[in-house]
Parts: sequence; C-alpha cells; structure tokens
Amino acid sequence: MSEKISSGTIARTIILILALFNQVLAMFGKSPLDIAGEDISNVVSLIFTIAASAAAWWKNNSFTAAAIEGDKMMKRIKEN
Repeated sequence: MSEKISSGTIARTIILILALFNQVLAMFGKSPLDIAGEDISNVVSLIFTIAASAAAWWKNNSFTAAAIEGDKMMKRIKEN
C-alpha cells in the first residue's frame, strides 16, 4: 500500500521546524528575521513559534501508512 502523506501535513511540519529553528537562533542572540530592534524580533519570533506549534499540535498529522489508512476510514465513517 503506497499511501501519500498529505501536503498539509508536510507544510505544517516544515513550518514547525522553521519556527523552532528561528527560536533557537533567537536564543543564541542571532536575528534571523533581520528586523531593527531586538524586542520586535523576539516578539515576532515568539508569535511565529507559538502559532506554528499550535497548528502542528492541533491538526492530525498522519505520517505512517496505518495512520493515513485510519484517516481514510474516519472520513468514510463521518460521511455516512
């Protein structure tokens, strides 16, 4: 069975990884967003991290074939 991971799952995972990477850079005093003013950069970084974390946590991210098949079954049940 060659089930495909949804594009939404991939996008949310990439955004979460970028947010976490951005947060690590901010912790070490780097400014990946290149915004004047350290406070603004830290606030934007924090908001980005919180939003990406919340989206990744809230959505059902199915990576395994069994999870993808389970999502299909759940969708069929909900349609009936």
